[in-house]
Amino acid sequence: MQEDVVQYDDAIVKKFCVMAVVWGIVGMLVGVIAAAQLAFPVLNMDIPYLTFGRIRPLHTNAVIFAFGGCVLFATMYYSVQRTMRVRLFSDTISNITFWGWQLIIVLAAITLPMGITQGKEYAELEWPIDILIAIVWILLAINFFGTIWKRKEKHIYVGNWFFMAMIITIAVLHVFNSMALPVSLFKSYSAYSGVQDAMVQWWYGHNAVGFYLTAGFLGIMYYFLPKQAGLPIYSYKLSILHFWTLIFLYIWAGPHHLLYTALPDWTQTLGMTFSLMLIAPSWGGMVNGLMTLKGAWDKLRTDPILKFMVVALSFYGMSTFEGPMMAVRTINSLSHYTDWGIGHVHSGALGWVAMISVGALYYMIPRVFGKTRMYSTKLINTHFWMATIGVVLYIVAMWISGIMQGLMWRAVNPDGSLTYTFAESVAAMHPYYAMRLLGGLVFLGGMVVMAYNLIRTASSEETEEIVAVAKGGVA
Repeated sequence: MQEDVVQYDDAIVKKFCVMAVVWGIVGMLVGVIAAAQLAFPVLNMDIPYLTFGRIRPLHTNAVIFAFGGCVLFATMYYSVQRTMRVRLFSDTISNITFWGWQLIIVLAAITLPMGITQGKEYAELEWPIDILIAIVWILLAINFFGTIWKRKEKHIYVGNWFFMAMIITIAVLHVFNSMALPVSLFKSYSAYSGVQDAMVQWWYGHNAVGFYLTAGFLGIMYYFLPKQAGLPIYSYKLSILHFWTLIFLYIWAGPHHLLYTALPDWTQTLGMTFSLMLIAPSWGGMVNGLMTLKGAWDKLRTDPILKFMVVALSFYGMSTFEGPMMAVRTINSLSHYTDWGIGHVHSGALGWVAMISVGALYYMIPRVFGKTRMYSTKLINTHFWMATIGVVLYIVAMWISGIMQGLMWRAVNPDGSLTYTFAESVAAMHPYYAMRLLGGLVFLGGMVVMAYNLIRTASSEETEEIVAVAKGGVA
């Protein structure tokens, strides 16, 4: 009997891979500009569109939704075809999601510097763009679930479960947090008010981290780490336990952003408690990933792509320990509103999300371009060390700066007056802001190296015929 031959749609994956690298450079460049302004405020040149308050949300949207979003689309479309042994549900929908997502990104890049914003963290875009986001996301859901529905592989691999949870939860979070009353094309007011608005916002805000930046990228880890290592995941039972415990616990952790506010104490305690409980599934996932290399750690000596993935898992474990600790009231009283929070966010965003993303991109790029390998393994290794050094410089600077801030703000003299003025605490931060800028520049430099490697790989004459075809098995 002749085996089934599946022609995968890797053209759409190629588009998302290329734009992931492009938006990664753009988003991180904007972040470096913002960091430079904090260290040297004169650099905004008194241009309203370049002030920190306007480019900071542009940076967060660009790195999370432009870079991270393109990585998620690429990895979902790549892995679901291979684990289901079937072509994507609809080529037309695939292309609509690509061009729709790029349109959203461009609209964000236009409106945010103009000051057109709802002022909600990670949800700044105004109502017409919010509707467009919902449409594109629903089309993604149709394409992803449709591919699973017509699958030829009975078993649904655990990586796809993480992707499914992300798609469903982000849809619900986005719709409910974005409920607003439009008063013009460029202005709307939230349907919620006061502390209810804050609660809904951080229910969304933290779970954008929990399901978009964690569950989605864990789906990437569960497919691409075993593929790159050439080994099965260490424990499939542990991966299922990781999935269900993470999904159940994460959704309740949002209130830890609102400790010592008008939010009811019981809600604050709920957020703190579930945050602490999150350590268990998070570390279970980290251990599962790292133990996949059991007996094959020597591969790290020669495989820089695996280095990206292993370091990403290490940062995942570190940031998912640090986060719950910062959710404890006594620690939060020191860390909240300080640069420590910025350090924590970037240990997750750069150390975990960007590192696992880059590893997956390096895995996919030669395959979707029909090449046998990346142009230069040495450049991948160079990128790895630039990324690692950059993120360490960044987060160490912010840890020191943040703890110093917290201690200076609450230091008091014997008579009860404050020991330091706020201006003195700002001046004390300057060396660390300069250090953060250096770390960001080094990390950005690594992305430029990646772009060069991608261009040389795409233009290489060395090709591989069998990239997009699988016969009766998972490619």
